[in-house]
Amino acid sequence: MATYASAVRPELPAEALKPALSRLLWLPTHLAIIGTIAWAITSGRAPALLWPIGSIIIGLCLGGLVFLGHELMHGGVIRGKTPIRIFGFICMLPFTLAPTLWTAWHNRVHHNHCAHPGKDPDLYPTLIEYETQSAARIMADHFGLGRRRLLSLLSLLFGFTGQSQQMLWKAREKGILSAGLHRRAFFEFGLGVAIWVAIAFLVGFVPFLFIYLLPLVVANSMVMLFIMTNHNLSPLTEINDPLVNSLSVTLPRTLEFLTLDFGYHVEHHLFPTLSARHGRTIRAKLLEKFPHHYQSMPLTTAIYQLYITARVYKDDVTLIDPPSGNTFPTLVPREPLREHA
Repeated sequence: MATYASAVRPELPAEALKPALSRLLWLPTHLAIIGTIAWAITSGRAPALLWPIGSIIIGLCLGGLVFLGHELMHGGVIRGKTPIRIFGFICMLPFTLAPTLWTAWHNRVHHNHCAHPGKDPDLYPTLIEYETQSAARIMADHFGLGRRRLLSLLSLLFGFTGQSQQMLWKAREKGILSAGLHRRAFFEFGLGVAIWVAIAFLVGFVPFLFIYLLPLVVANSMVMLFIMTNHNLSPLTEINDPLVNSLSVTLPRTLEFLTLDFGYHVEHHLFPTLSARHGRTIRAKLLEKFPHHYQSMPLTTAIYQLYITARVYKDDVTLIDPPSGNTFPTLVPREPLREHA
């Protein structure tokens, strides 16, 4: 990582190293859209036939809030622990995801140990784990996108909610949170649940179904399409090398803008505290300096590759479907990295 950073950072524009404060405008924008549609549904001003469309739009905004929260809690938008926790709580409220948990689980553990077996909490299991742990078998066989199983697509619908809950309840056991921070994470989670329960009682079940429960499925799917492609086609690495263990995915520019450039994930792992709005600039420098090492593909191609491959690691560079024995190569650089002159 030092090799990459020393080659790229000096050539980045000065504004790339500063918080992208204007990104915070996405927060009132999303909240205004969500609030307007929710009001139209709950007040009966929107025809019932339009409610599913409203649910989809709300869900897209909820997903957009998560993308903003991710960047914000890395310090790419604002500075200061208290503002980051407050705004982070609002952005992650759709999933009742505690900022205390996310900061420890994602920012500290995942980023510092990305793709390291036994240390990265976001990894799918190795073959040894699959053979010795029932939870690993259930995750790989029933909740992992792949093996050409149409039912595996259902994992997109609830994946981020499920993963967040799993991490919340096991954070102390996994050494992600201390006892005190674990209690704080549960408080933040409980506060989020209380807010949604209060809204449910206020508007009634049917409107709540359309203004939160169905949108949550849309938001899960939107977020998981990116999360699954970030690393799950990539090899395991004991040395944290984002050009090997991470994948960037591309979309038409309008969609990249609306998803806050979240697909530039190699760039994010190399410079996690920088706003993703500079992802294309960093990408250009990486392609210039490490053209045979940088890995990227369209999001649709990455999703298809996930669908046709397996989610268990036979070894560092091989995925395996244990029931059938079929194996698939992970993504690998086209040639070994030579230190940049």
